[in-house]
Amino acid sequence: MPKYLITASYTAQGVKGLLKDGGTSRRAVVQRAAESVGGKLESLYFAFGDHDAIVICDLPDNAAATALSLTISATGSVRLTTTPLITAEEVDAAAKKSVSYRAPGA
Repeated sequence: MPKYLITASYTAQGVKGLLKDGGTSRRAVVQRAAESVGGKLESLYFAFGDHDAIVICDLPDNAAATALSLTISATGSVRLTTTPLITAEEVDAAAKKSVSYRAPGA
């Protein structure tokens, strides 16, 4: 199953909810959300800096990842960035593919 990196930044409303509910409660909510689209939460960490939470999920496909992102973003409590993660083996397979491409202006 494909893996996705989700970085989350809470809005002020989201921070208030986190303070009220706690970190383990939010992890359980994320776990249920991933499972609801056929996926699995691998890990969730809270962080300092640009992102408040870092999540890695196994999700069935891009549609499931998009559904998760849209639903969570629609709450207005958190801003997400979802990044597909690519294995070393997938990079090896990609490197062996022949691509027809011309650079701009070439």
